[in-house]
Amino acid sequence: MAQLFQTFSADFVSGFKYTIYASLLALVFSLLIGTLMAILQLSHNRIIRGLSKAYVAFFRNIPLLIIVMFFYVVAPMYFYSFDGFQAGTIGLTIYTSAFIAETVRSGIQTVPNGQMEAGLSSGFSYAETLRYIVLPQAFKIVVPPLGNQFINLIKNSSILAMVAGLDLMYQGDLIASTTFNTFDTYIIVGLFYLILTLPLSYLMNYLDKNWSNA
Repeated sequence: MAQLFQTFSADFVSGFKYTIYASLLALVFSLLIGTLMAILQLSHNRIIRGLSKAYVAFFRNIPLLIIVMFFYVVAPMYFYSFDGFQAGTIGLTIYTSAFIAETVRSGIQTVPNGQMEAGLSSGFSYAETLRYIVLPQAFKIVVPPLGNQFINLIKNSSILAMVAGLDLMYQGDLIASTTFNTFDTYIIVGLFYLILTLPLSYLMNYLDKNWSNA
């Protein structure tokens, strides 16, 4: 295993970097989109509420691979050609945002209605009350499930390998097909994923314990 890693270290590290890059991009944008969709699902406007609920229901109930393949195979036929990394990251973002939307929505609904009323009576607008009062409390409540979504996002980033996204799994597949040493190759790939997911898991547990006692 050590010899394999030494020989292909540049490939493993390159894939690791692409996995980190894709995960960070998808994490940031899925959190933004998911939070927006969570807020829109609670809108008083029936059309906006219906469209946001349809977005969440649709993308939560179809495989991630279909979304990625749409951007990689179908999109170039009609409006724009995405490379594997772009298609994989966009698909990962959209897919994860639907789950984050449900998580954040449940957190918002858990915050007592009096918090919103107190903010409005203090002169804050609806948007300001959400931003400064409701959402901070909601995020504290949903730290554990939100952390699980972030960890799932990192693991799901392996979908980029299906569209030549240059990620860690893609490099692992190339190395395994070249050396026929599948056991050692995927052990190394798994260890790289643990380097990302374990610290994030501990961080989320730490935040959960400290915020719950705040």
